[in-house]
Amino acid sequence: MALDKTGIAKRIAQEVKDGYYVNLGIGIPTLVANFVPDGLNVEFQSENGVLGMGPFPFEGDEDPDIINAGKQTITTLPGASFFDSAMSFGMIRGQHVDLTILGAMEVSENGDIANWKIPGKMVKGMGGAMDLVASADNIIVAMIHANKAGESKLLKKCSLPLTGVRCVKKIVTDLAVIEITKEGFRLLERAPGVTVEYIKSVTEGNLIVEGEIPEMVI
Repeated sequence: MALDKTGIAKRIAQEVKDGYYVNLGIGIPTLVANFVPDGLNVEFQSENGVLGMGPFPFEGDEDPDIINAGKQTITTLPGASFFDSAMSFGMIRGQHVDLTILGAMEVSENGDIANWKIPGKMVKGMGGAMDLVASADNIIVAMIHANKAGESKLLKKCSLPLTGVRCVKKIVTDLAVIEITKEGFRLLERAPGVTVEYIKSVTEGNLIVEGEIPEMVI
């Protein structure tokens, strides 16, 4: 059974390590803060100038003055700090962020990512995504494996305008956990009940399958 967006966030939360500074993109990545294991000391950063984001707020608990870079309402933890964008991008460009988690519309088998523009549709800008992918060494993408038409979003080559090249290290989708290698997408885990054959059928890029592929533990 494919994971829902919450399941994807829960699996990515397992990648967060004690002491990490983590930037969360908008959408599914924002949910990751809700599922960080107890006992880990993690600081979540948003490029609009927040360090110390907490779990995503429940309905009715939102504060419209506390938002992330995607203009979503967020919570903050005790000790959180607020600062200007220059300071925030200094943290990013200075490579002080240990892990960046982003959404994507397409990822190619060599680690290129497209997540900011569909030609012909109006966008206000790419936000901080290009700075993040240019500066971060550890980028995980959270995404749905195929689009609404059932077409793969894990491609040999991205068709949309790129945000960054050869920068994605790992992808967590509703179907699988995949590592980017020089040879292509390497399948590490599959969602509970999802077969390797099905994952192959909805992956356009080269999918490397080595041995028995375990199910994700959520």
